[in-house]
Amino acid sequence: METILITGASGFVGTHLSRHFLSRGFAVIGLGTSPHHPLEFEHEHFTWFKADTSNPGPWQEIVQGVDTVINLAGRSIFQYWTKAYKDAIYQSRVATTRNLVAAMAEGGVLVSTSAVGFYGDCGEQELTEVDPAGADFLARVCLDWESEALVAQDKGIRVCIMRLGVVLGQGGALSVMAPAFKLFLGGPLGNGKHYFPWIHLHDLRRGVEFFLDNPETSGAYNFTGPELIRQKTFAREMGRALGRPAFLPAPGFVVKTAMGELGASLLQSQKARPEKLTEEKFEFLYPTVGKALGQIYSS
Repeated sequence: METILITGASGFVGTHLSRHFLSRGFAVIGLGTSPHHPLEFEHEHFTWFKADTSNPGPWQEIVQGVDTVINLAGRSIFQYWTKAYKDAIYQSRVATTRNLVAAMAEGGVLVSTSAVGFYGDCGEQELTEVDPAGADFLARVCLDWESEALVAQDKGIRVCIMRLGVVLGQGGALSVMAPAFKLFLGGPLGNGKHYFPWIHLHDLRRGVEFFLDNPETSGAYNFTGPELIRQKTFAREMGRALGRPAFLPAPGFVVKTAMGELGASLLQSQKARPEKLTEEKFEFLYPTVGKALGQIYSS
């Protein structure tokens, strides 16, 4: 039985991927900071190890015996960014990836996470994978995160990087956004003109499988839906999917005042197109945000 190791396996995306690969007949090893994982008690082929992967430790011995690693570890960005918390955001991603790569044996595959925050605030510019990194905090995190993952190539490890947009599914970011809409308080952030990169959770999962099934894939990929939309369009589609209006904007200065540097990052514009996935004939199940949200809220 083939084994997949997933860091950050207790998170929104990690739990979904763990369940899916178990259903496909893989054994899954999960790593994370939670004391337990529900799948420990549900599935005989799931093994959970509690570990702070931002520090070297015995957990690295587990990594050495696995050929396929999916790296999802990272503290949530949806918390007020104090200096200490920004350091936690950075270390949980960059140091974890450094430690993970150091532990991996030669050969194999590393699928590692990044984000379209890599590009910084780019306004109306259409972004593909060849565009350079930005200069703000999240851009620097993503650049260093990816750089540590790419070190694995020196070991003959094939490295595929997912530059994620906002992942849409039951949980995750939508669990933060939906309550306001359900209370008839939903609407765009700021003027809503900034571009809003997104991807359905099922297409993210299928993208990971695309990497594993196609050995010619490597490097960074924009994991974003092919429909390039502004934030106000997303708010309108969110309202439509929930049967609620979406006309109450959160003014930009309020977002920045209430959330500080995090608030400023939420108003950034990244018009990121999934050029490499499209060129390599990946087919999206949910090519429009309306279809994606319709599936989520009808299920």
